Amino acid sequence: MLFTCASALSTASGVAVQVSDTAGRPLSDTVVYVEVEGGGAPSKPLKGAEIEQKGLKFMPLVTVVQVGSRIEFPNNDKVRHHIYSFSAAHKFDQKLYSGTSATPQIFDKPGIVVLGCNIHDKMVAYIRVVETPYFGKTDAAGVVRIDVPAGAKYVLKAWHYNMAGGQPQEQALAVKAGDALSTATFKLALKPPAADAAQ
Repeated sequence: MLFTCASALSTASGVAVQVSDTAGRPLSDTVVYVEVEGGGAPSKPLKGAEIEQKGLKFMPLVTVVQVGSRIEFPNNDKVRHHIYSFSAAHKFDQKLYSGTSATPQIFDKPGIVVLGCNIHDKMVAYIRVVETPYFGKTDAAGVVRIDVPAGAKYVLKAWHYNMAGGQPQEQALAVKAGDALSTATFKLALKPPAADAAQ
């Protein structure tokens, strides 16, 4: 399906996306990104990110960055952490540390990176590395707005760390010059709850 929304009263270019699960509940922390149809995208300055360790958790739970971006991992807990990733998109192993002594990581391949801690098994976080400068993450209402240049055809993709199948859903998107903000919706099927989560 092709989603466009035109209005002579607005010159905004971009897309507003609503993401929910199959029961209609809004899905926060869904990564939504826009790729130019046929590949290629204008280069934009890379934005770094930070994933903090606090309260024996990674914060935020989900991070999205463009390929080539740098992420810092400050430990603001009173205990030391040993963070790592075995993911094919970026493998690293940062031995026990506290404060800001962890080496920043450059994420130079697209894909999903799952973070863990060797000391605290319940600590987990997700990084989605994308090949486009046009991306965002849904808020508590399951909504995100992404600004993209008008006059092009795009592929709009949505990915949630707990979605069934693990592969992003996608839709065609056209943003024409002079159009109002385009709108799109996704309904994502989630994995069933783990058996131990119900206990």
